[in-house]
Amino acid sequence: YTTEELFFIEYEFNGVPWDKHAKKLFDKWNPREYVENWKTPTLVIHGGKDYRLTESEGIATFTALQRLGVKSRFLYFPDENHWVLKQANLLFWYQQIFEWLDLFTKDEVE
Repeated sequence: YTTEELFFIEYEFNGVPWDKHAKKLFDKWNPREYVENWKTPTLVIHGGKDYRLTESEGIATFTALQRLGVKSRFLYFPDENHWVLKQANLLFWYQQIFEWLDLFTKDEVE
């Protein structure tokens, strides 16, 4: 209910969330229904001007990961939208991405 991008979701799920037939698909593919199974380390990135995903969705995802004990980090750009576009923010974004990936992909040197 928080996105302006309605066409794709309603097309893929064959209707709106309150339609009883579409609701089955909405529920089946809703990540909220599987939170207790989350185990993958996750870097959550959110922009304060993202009008597709409200701040609360990013914070809720991060909070759930933290409460589950899943290694996670929340990266917030108050002046960015769905995409990080400002040069300084973009450089910081890449730095954080590479540091996060290094935590899980680098071979240990003996």
